[in-house]
Amino acid sequence: MNPTRELQATGQSLWLDNITRGLLNDGVLANYIKDLSVTGLTSNPTIFQKAIAGTDLYDSAIDQKTRDGKTGEALFFELAIEDLRRAADLFRPVHDATEGVDGWVSLEVSPLLASDTTKTIKAAADLHARADRPNLFIKIPGTHAGLAAIEESIFNGVPVNVTLLFSREHYSAAANAYMKGVERRLAAGLDPKVRSVASLFVSRWDAAVQDEVAPNLQNRLGIAIAQSTYKAYRELLASPRWQALADAGAVPQRLLWASTGTKDPEASDTLYLQALAAPDTINTIPGKTLLAFADHGQVRGVLSDDGDDYQSVLDQFEDAGIDRDALAARLQVEGAKSFEDSWNGLLERIASKSGA
Repeated sequence: MNPTRELQATGQSLWLDNITRGLLNDGVLANYIKDLSVTGLTSNPTIFQKAIAGTDLYDSAIDQKTRDGKTGEALFFELAIEDLRRAADLFRPVHDATEGVDGWVSLEVSPLLASDTTKTIKAAADLHARADRPNLFIKIPGTHAGLAAIEESIFNGVPVNVTLLFSREHYSAAANAYMKGVERRLAAGLDPKVRSVASLFVSRWDAAVQDEVAPNLQNRLGIAIAQSTYKAYRELLASPRWQALADAGAVPQRLLWASTGTKDPEASDTLYLQALAAPDTINTIPGKTLLAFADHGQVRGVLSDDGDDYQSVLDQFEDAGIDRDALAARLQVEGAKSFEDSWNGLLERIASKSGA
């Protein structure tokens, strides 16, 4: 069996962490869907920055939109929505066949709104309405300001991909915001079925401590954090609070593994896929990692939802002086700053091409 199909057979969805006009125009994404079991797609400001700055595929569209009076964010979102509509349409058969569980694409609100709850809520509603696709998530960061925006957006019926989560505690806060939004919908007599995923970033943990721990601990922290988060995910789905919502017709917020391309050149290029196979989860990966796994990846079992095997690993990092709470907070701040930098670079590049 193809390794990607074997991974899918564990109950995990495999999504592509990339979008370019080239993937759409050349039929590459369609082939990934057909041959490699890809059932969804995510994007972020860094992905679009590379796509627009690194190719000339958007130049004619930028020229035309500039002539039409579009600039800056407005011009970018038109480009992004055009790409994501096409991708959403490719995934629509999967979305329909799974009754909305799978087949999603994601568009992120401006990273400049990360600390502004009110503007994030408005942007999420506006972007989702403009995209006009039932299988398009709006990505909102799971920051302090973002949590209130997530709750309100779910209450408004906007499907949300919660991004920039780095710990079990971050995930639990995002899940609570999702459930509060669903509970408010039920109290208001609205349909509780609003989809969401919660995206836990994995490899950045290992990159952050690479030079601070002994070789035997390298490339192990991210996986242990993911394992502890998966246990919290399964515990939440078995909780009385969630069961009451499920009985009322609500659907689970799925757990998604993000940042699962291997950053250490000395480690396996399929490290995080092989370690994090788990039912009812999603793994979103770069194209390079997808092709590597399809070529030589192996599924070596699935995560346990009742064991504490990860705890001994976390204890070793604590003994090595790693403060997980402080590092999780730092990684979230750095992640938000990275997307903001990419966003500014993206807008500068569009402005440059518009001027040309």
